[in-house]
Amino acid sequence: MIRHLSPMTRISVKLVTPPALLVGVYLLFAGHNNPGGGFAAGLVFGAVLILRTLAEVQEPRHAREIVAFGLFAAVAVAIAPALAGGVLFDQVIGEIEVPVLGKVKGGTALPFDIAVAAIVVGLVVALLDGLAASGGIRSHHRLEHDE
Repeated sequence: MIRHLSPMTRISVKLVTPPALLVGVYLLFAGHNNPGGGFAAGLVFGAVLILRTLAEVQEPRHAREIVAFGLFAAVAVAIAPALAGGVLFDQVIGEIEVPVLGKVKGGTALPFDIAVAAIVVGLVVALLDGLAASGGIRSHHRLEHDE
């Protein structure tokens, strides 16, 4: 087992994080028209969290809150059209004029994808938290401090 984490590992993970998050954001926004979406983006965001946790760059927290937010948002987006007299899970598309960009279209698929990504990230955080509690992650770090 690795007793000491290399500083290069931490630096590499910190350097890889922004491009990986950018890929996740791309997948999130491209998902309702192209391959990707909330689940794929959530997996990328979760992978970033796993790397950052294993490199001891950050410690993920608030799994319940993240999952609860995702579930609440997904249910709200799903039933909102039905409450307005439409069909459950019906997508509503809107369009606004933005000064620099021009016409920007958006729909309820994006908030739903964000909610799904939040659920996936929350589950990854819960998994990491459970592994840390059982000694599966960072156990070598705890052993150094206990000695």
